[in-house]
Amino acid sequence: MKSESVVLLDEAGRAVGTADKRGVHHAETPLHLAFSVHIFDGRGLVLVTQRALDKATFPGVWSNACCGHPAPGEDLADAVRRRVHEELGLRIDGLRLLLPRFRYRAVQDGTVENEMCPVFVATTSDEVRLDPAEVAEAKWEPWSEFRAAVLDGTRPISQWCREQVEQLPVQPLSAPAASEDDLPPAARGLSAS
Repeated sequence: MKSESVVLLDEAGRAVGTADKRGVHHAETPLHLAFSVHIFDGRGLVLVTQRALDKATFPGVWSNACCGHPAPGEDLADAVRRRVHEELGLRIDGLRLLLPRFRYRAVQDGTVENEMCPVFVATTSDEVRLDPAEVAEAKWEPWSEFRAAVLDGTRPISQWCREQVEQLPVQPLSAPAASEDDLPPAARGLSAS
């Protein structure tokens, strides 16, 4: 397994160092930079994925299409495209930033996620090709039904996805892009589309 580093942040979102990803997620996870993306197809269906059952963090949890961490110095949009291709085998189009200031903390079985996690939307016309080490299953669901079920609590979903859906516009594909000026300072200038 190759070593990956994450960007550590202070409370203002400024980079304060890096750490090996394998050692950063635990009961005292430091604040770090991440991203999350919701992917739609040409019919307006949203891709929902189940994390691999043997992942170290949040195994088996259903969530949005893809989440990940930009490498130190990596363009944020490039990191999204890279991770989507690695996990799902997809090329994405129309990548747009919608929630530049999204931040969350989630706990499962003693493991904590603690991230400033800008949220994007994108589209694809590719067929999903899962990396089974990362994703156990994927489904395309009508956005309006998915959104309603997440909001009323009947759709089991990751905490971060639920919080994102609560904050995303009702129609994310037609919503205007957010300003990169609102990104955490560590991510500004690293999100050229």
